[in-house]
Amino acid sequence: MQIRFDNRVALVTGAAQGIGRAIAAALAEAGARVHLADIDAEGVAATAREIGASAHAADLGSPEAAQKLVGEITKAESRLDLLVHAAGGVRGQVGRAIEEISEADWRVIFAANVDSAFFLAQAAAPVMKKGGYGRIVTISSGAGLRPSLTGIQAYSSAKHALVGLTKQLAWEFGPHGITVNSVAPGFVRSNPATERQWESYGPEGQKRLVESIHTRKLGTPQDIAHATLFFLSEQASWISGQVLSVDGGRS
Repeated sequence: MQIRFDNRVALVTGAAQGIGRAIAAALAEAGARVHLADIDAEGVAATAREIGASAHAADLGSPEAAQKLVGEITKAESRLDLLVHAAGGVRGQVGRAIEEISEADWRVIFAANVDSAFFLAQAAAPVMKKGGYGRIVTISSGAGLRPSLTGIQAYSSAKHALVGLTKQLAWEFGPHGITVNSVAPGFVRSNPATERQWESYGPEGQKRLVESIHTRKLGTPQDIAHATLFFLSEQASWISGQVLSVDGGRS
């Protein structure tokens, strides 16, 4: 099965590094015209240069920012076919007792992982509905299906909310030729935050984690990209509202 995206316009958020970068690179290699967005202006510009894409520096925690980003893309391309929301993460937080969590700690993780996904879908909806076509993929997490290995209450809650949003959007957008699905990665060493988490486990904790995975190995950003491209493809046109765990069998 060959998956191609020639003449398709794609937006990938959280694309400066890690999983988002791998997805963007795979889309570009498969022929899509790719736009990248990330809060890290230097990082997203560097990635765009490397893979031959267009860069947009954006903090997508507000509806205005999402509308501006989609507006820039549609002004340049007159369409938006594929949307991958890979932005999010733990925003530098680590697991702590619930008594220690401030309101700001809670809200910043929801803004990064859930608010931005909602605002982007809201901004992309008119464009995709007008074209009668769209593919949206959210990058959730195993933490959206069970307690999080990070130990961060807000992160697990936000990823659960993202899964719920994905399913709701699939129901709403389906009649307009738009599918909405989610890829839920297992533990992937893909950025500085996941590297810090990996190191925090120590040798014994790392060994226990790997042994809990059926394939006895960690995944890579490319593993997540492959699953994402399937959901974006024509071959997945009758799949919507689904969450695919890509975790080596740990789920």
